[in-house]
Amino acid sequence: MSIALDGAMTPIMAFSLIGALGVGSQWLAWRLNMPAIVLMLLVGVIVGPATGVLDPARDIGDLTGPMISIAVAIILFEGGLTLNFQSLRDAAKGVMRLVVIGAPLGWLTSALALHYGAGLGWEASAVLGGIMIVTGPTVIAPLLRTARLSRRPAALLQWEAIINDPIGALAAVLAFEAVLILNTATTLGNAAIDLLVGVAIATALGAIAGFGLSAAFKRGHVPEFMKVPVLFAVLLACFALADTVLHESGLLAVTIMGIVIANAGLPSYAELRRFKEHATVLLVSGVFILLAASLDFSALERLDWRAIIFVLAVVFVARPLTVAVAFIGTDIPAKERLLIALTGPRGVVLVAVAGLFGTRLVDLGIEDGALFTPLAFALVAVTVVLHGFTLVPFARFLGLAEAESPGVLLVGGSRFSRAFAEALVAAQIPVLMTDPNRNRLRTAREAGIPTYYGDILSEAAEHNVELVSYATVIAATDNDAYNTLVTTDLAPEFGRTQVFQIGRTKGDQARHALPTTLGGKKFGKGETFDELNALLARNWSFRMTPLTEELSFADWRTDNAEAVLFARISPSGELRMVDPDEEIKPAAGARLIFLRPPGSDDTKAKAQKDEAKAEAEEKARKDAKK
Repeated sequence: MSIALDGAMTPIMAFSLIGALGVGSQWLAWRLNMPAIVLMLLVGVIVGPATGVLDPARDIGDLTGPMISIAVAIILFEGGLTLNFQSLRDAAKGVMRLVVIGAPLGWLTSALALHYGAGLGWEASAVLGGIMIVTGPTVIAPLLRTARLSRRPAALLQWEAIINDPIGALAAVLAFEAVLILNTATTLGNAAIDLLVGVAIATALGAIAGFGLSAAFKRGHVPEFMKVPVLFAVLLACFALADTVLHESGLLAVTIMGIVIANAGLPSYAELRRFKEHATVLLVSGVFILLAASLDFSALERLDWRAIIFVLAVVFVARPLTVAVAFIGTDIPAKERLLIALTGPRGVVLVAVAGLFGTRLVDLGIEDGALFTPLAFALVAVTVVLHGFTLVPFARFLGLAEAESPGVLLVGGSRFSRAFAEALVAAQIPVLMTDPNRNRLRTAREAGIPTYYGDILSEAAEHNVELVSYATVIAATDNDAYNTLVTTDLAPEFGRTQVFQIGRTKGDQARHALPTTLGGKKFGKGETFDELNALLARNWSFRMTPLTEELSFADWRTDNAEAVLFARISPSGELRMVDPDEEIKPAAGARLIFLRPPGSDDTKAKAQKDEAKAEAEEKARKDAKK
């Protein structure tokens, strides 16, 4: 049986439930357009302490702690893989300030909040204050994925969370060693040597593992099908060895390992990072379910009103003060400073490490250690909910996030692309037109259409184009191979249902057909570059028609039998490209964007306009008589 009489599950059932709940919560949050971390926290509390269905200590046992540690290590490594120094650019100085100045200052302000807010003693405040340096990479990643912030504030939050995470753990180790010296016979010299040796070994292990793997991958010593397994094996070994020498230093080792690999220029870097991203989504889901399900309501009962003062002091005093001081003398705009100052979510690392050091302090006779876990969980819960619901609207209010109506990235500067871009702009849909040839963008620039000169797949475009502002890609150049390359490369980032390309010449022939893994979805009816531009040469033009109760989609299609329908805009402003094989039933209030031949007009729409005009003239005559 999978469930015992006392309600306990087997570990296999527990693992399956955690995976299903975690991934299911992420999917449901995506469907409901709400913060995933909030839903995961809520689901974990419901199946855990609220109902008792899942109890990690009972159902999984002593493996819970090591599992969370390994999951966090993999999450931090994946975070390190995203930290390419070239992506810093204008955020480099800000990141340096947040690490060099912000981390020590955050330690100090957090300790003050713990002492004067929560009422902890100085020893306990120093240890927990060090852990609170971390801003939660397990939380920042899903938040940034949802918020789609501008490049610099996103980079600042991401780099700070990943780099300060191991620093926070090591700060707690340093503070604990100091407490140990004061309460035991341990000498300052021995503690300092242990700490320095542990940090040095962790740094060396991470660097050696990163450089060694990079060299092995570049020289072909590891076949493609073995790269991910080898990466995982080395990652776990690096974490375990460093953690054996000095507890919590494994997080530093894997972070350094990830950063080294991210900046090694590996040809297979994109594939490695993509796989790690998928693994991280699964791990973050599981860790949050475990965290929430492990909550002990009786521990929270130890908190009083001072815990509220503590949380408010951290969120609205300690964090803003730390960021404000760290950014003095930088050219970071005030809006970005404000967003970062008020965005400091804490995650599972804080709770896990706080529980560990809290137990150690209690063993030393410092009773305040018993409050570490409930205080940490209270801070995590409040910041997760607060930032989960406020980050997106606050960032949009400051103009640091994408518009509510994501735009279209048009690749190719042809006559057709310009005409389609003008139609989208008229419909108030953001557009960016790109082309490696500056001359092809000239008429678009003259028409006031935003353009980018350069290859959209280049590193320069990755650093200079705010891709988060666009949700749809349309490859419409005169080069079929390049269109296929663009849509294939950008599909994992935008989603395969959101990348389109114009028809390929001879693409309908078996000899030239491509597998479904390559290229984008069919755009329009699958017309080729020459066919689309030939229509415009024959004076075809783009039009936009709103559907009403009187003018249905069937009426429009009857009046525009020859028209080519490309897109529809829902009443809420959401743009969707039309699949020619899809049976669409747009509701009243939707708008259609289509290409039609010259001289044609919507018969029913024209009749409505004439009727409305006649009514207006009749009303004007009656008013004149009065």
